[in-house]
Amino acid sequence: MAIVARSNSLVAGPILVGVGANLPSAFGSPIETCAAALTALASRGLAVVRRSPWYRTAPVPMSDQHWFINGVVEVAGSLDPVGILAILHGVESAFGRVRDRPNEDRVIDLDLLAFGALIRQTAPVLPHPRMARRAFVLLPLRDLEPGWTHPALGPLAGLIAALPPGQTCLRASEHDI
Repeated sequence: MAIVARSNSLVAGPILVGVGANLPSAFGSPIETCAAALTALASRGLAVVRRSPWYRTAPVPMSDQHWFINGVVEVAGSLDPVGILAILHGVESAFGRVRDRPNEDRVIDLDLLAFGALIRQTAPVLPHPRMARRAFVLLPLRDLEPGWTHPALGPLAGLIAALPPGQTCLRASEHDI
């Protein structure tokens, strides 16, 4: 996977995508699937600029599901949010993602988290409406972009301090990979 410089000068701030999986796929383990998804994004015109470390995370809301591998990436491209979301959904579909019910196990999950400082109330809603309540988004985001500010809710550090209790989010170690 090539890491490239930001190329969309129309966006004030990073374009952020959440990446996660908790089921094996044709690409291997959840972490191998997440890595393969990043390659697939690049092949569809979304260059991966930077990637956070991977995290092992308990399901939210807590359930008996398998734990997830999660991370956040910054991407660059010439598309608007609708076009980027179409690419994300296309990759999910190509990887075998089926959306039957909310919060289910999945082979891949790609969420458009933020498009610079854009605030959008129509699909895709931006920033992602649940990102500020998810440790599995905010902690990897802190590794990637520690000074990031949510355009409506304020600095990342404050969002992390206000996270609901009980979310387990641990940096993935070598045995997780």
